[in-house]
Amino acid sequence: MGAVLVGADGAILARDGNRVIEFHDPTAHAEMLVLRAGANAIGSERLIGCSLYVTLEPCAMCAAAISFARIARLYFGAADEKAGAVEHGVRFFTQASCHHAPEIYGGIAGTAAAELLRTFFKTRR
Repeated sequence: MGAVLVGADGAILARDGNRVIEFHDPTAHAEMLVLRAGANAIGSERLIGCSLYVTLEPCAMCAAAISFARIARLYFGAADEKAGAVEHGVRFFTQASCHHAPEIYGGIAGTAAAELLRTFFKTRR
């Protein structure tokens, strides 16, 4: 899975992929890595006005981080019925405990994103 963080000015602040195995870190999802890098790049934990593009619907951990970072817009490709937490599962951004909900644009090139992920994981197994 991959993620790209775009600043309010349209410049790419960070891009990365999942590195859970490489870093031996269960939090090293692509979203978490680009949020960290973006925050470091602009010198603030608040990524106000930024947009996040991801291949797969974010999980609950990533959705919470997106909320805390105050991401303005979230774009994702493939839905994740098993672990997704935006349009599936806990639907994090609709919960009363959610501090900030971004504009959400799901299913962008969803079929292509799902096929990309299937192909990727087929080669890994």
